[in-house]
Amino acid sequence: MSGNPQSKPAQSSISRANEDVLRRFPFDDTQDMDDARRGFMGTAQSSEIAGADGAAVWDLDAYGFLAQDCPPTANPSLWRQSRLVSEHGLFEVVEGVYQIRGFDLSNMTVVEGEHGVLVIDPLISSETAAAALALYRSHRGDRPVTAVLYTHSHVDHFGGVKGVTTEEEVAGGVPVIAPEGFLEHAVSENVYAGTAMARRAAYMYGAALPNGPQGQIGAGLGQTTSTGSVGLIPPTLDITRTGQTETVDGIRMVFQLTPGTEAPSELNIHFPDHAALCLAENATHNLHNLLTLRGAEVRDPRVWAQYLTEAITLFGDSTDVAFASHHWPVWGREKARRFLSEQRDLYAYLHDQTLRMINQGMTPLEIAETIEMPPALERAWHTHGYYGSVSHNTKAVYQRYMGWFDGNPAHLWEHPPVEASKRYVDFMGGADEVVRRAREAFDAGDFRWVAQVVNHVVFADPTHAEALALQADALEQLGYGSENGTWRNFFLTGALELRRGPVGSPTVTASPDFLRVLSLDQLFDALSIRVDGPRSWDADITVRWNVAGGEPVTLRLHNGVLTHVTGTGPAAHAPDVEVALDEAALRDVLLGSLPPSELPGRATITGDAARITELLGHLGAPDPDFAIVTP
Repeated sequence: MSGNPQSKPAQSSISRANEDVLRRFPFDDTQDMDDARRGFMGTAQSSEIAGADGAAVWDLDAYGFLAQDCPPTANPSLWRQSRLVSEHGLFEVVEGVYQIRGFDLSNMTVVEGEHGVLVIDPLISSETAAAALALYRSHRGDRPVTAVLYTHSHVDHFGGVKGVTTEEEVAGGVPVIAPEGFLEHAVSENVYAGTAMARRAAYMYGAALPNGPQGQIGAGLGQTTSTGSVGLIPPTLDITRTGQTETVDGIRMVFQLTPGTEAPSELNIHFPDHAALCLAENATHNLHNLLTLRGAEVRDPRVWAQYLTEAITLFGDSTDVAFASHHWPVWGREKARRFLSEQRDLYAYLHDQTLRMINQGMTPLEIAETIEMPPALERAWHTHGYYGSVSHNTKAVYQRYMGWFDGNPAHLWEHPPVEASKRYVDFMGGADEVVRRAREAFDAGDFRWVAQVVNHVVFADPTHAEALALQADALEQLGYGSENGTWRNFFLTGALELRRGPVGSPTVTASPDFLRVLSLDQLFDALSIRVDGPRSWDADITVRWNVAGGEPVTLRLHNGVLTHVTGTGPAAHAPDVEVALDEAALRDVLLGSLPPSELPGRATITGDAARITELLGHLGAPDPDFAIVTP
């Protein structure tokens, strides 16, 4: 899609602000464009990558409109970044190291060995990963995959693994390498809060927006997420320490563990035979997130900066090219060192200055509005907030150290959104008066205030058509002016939902492969999150699962809490029913694929079997389409 009939043109204040961006920054600097195209070897003949059902999961030409001059409906800096990121094809990094870029949100890297290739970070979907590998092979020969490496625990770096290898090949000796803790974090993030993250990711990546000058133009880190089959093959070789060396298919690698940076489990890799450093997602051509808008654990910018310093110390004198799993490489020893140093200073500055202002008593909103980045950093294109932003990253630092409360007791026990909104609107003279005055603010170009104040009308009266329309218009203008790709997508998706209704979640985070590799502890924890607490206050149900080859697990629902105890110690309550079964049957019944009524065919049950059905009946289902811009 290239247009949206409901979209409106940019207001004059937004157009002027975007024109000012052109004057403030060096748009005549073409180094990034030269680097983004360097080593180009070719791209796929067909622009569309389809899934098994024939539906497109990725379109290589979806962003062809970015070749045009930037229109008033987009921030020129974001337009420039999106144009760079939309370059797609096979690129030579150095001889023997190749990247397929523009085939998904992330890059896939191929390193040639003695007999085959090492694949690093096989994208999100098996379809896009398979297409990327096919492109590589069309230029470099039909080399087998002799190893796979996941740099970290985010799905865009492992979800397409079954497009490049199979479980049978891995069982037959193809190693899958990952940092320590990878599996735990890869599955827990996508299961525990996966439904809410997926719903917000629909906003973050603008999944429902049309591609075009008034719609989705990218997400800064990459263009968007593919929508194909997501899988996971567990690692077979863990990297457990910095300095660990491994040689796979003749490829020498030196690892640096970087936990708690961009991901809880992450690593960098140095290839001494190529003088090349893979930075995973720890240094890319943008300011990254300390807390993503979709939601995640707050990352530690202090540790992040320290690991970048360590990378310079370990590899700075032996690196002639630095590349990452997003964006394009940096060539030249001095350029790579400067790139790493500036990225390090970026996270260190945000951390240190936010804390300095915290200790002066400033609140998150005050810090976000006050902080200024050093001119030398602002002049570097790769420090711009296309994906993370200075504004929301400072709030993340505040949250990491201080939590949600800003210290003002007036904010300690506020009314929830709907009740507060009703009171605000009443105080302000009623919905019609608020909308009338908000329209004056809109005409004056104060779109931030319009969005803030009209939100109260929408939450007080979600049927107020004029308020819904004005809120959509204000969010749209904020999107047009945003340099940050994810902010633009959030604003424009909010406008879309206000005009058309909910767009839902395009992705399912808890894929069958994720659920299959959950440990039993993680699986029980995931079930406990689904308990409808108030409806379960009076329930007292205990089921003991005697799992073949393992210790018994006692599952008890009591006081609205589902707990599990391994073994038969004093914490294990006496069961109402015991079930002897294998682990596969236990997983099937807990995940709903095996009805309790069919358990006798796969288990031995002692006691009141009805208690199993009763227990599972207290589990609710998450809502993947919950409201965001309306109550």
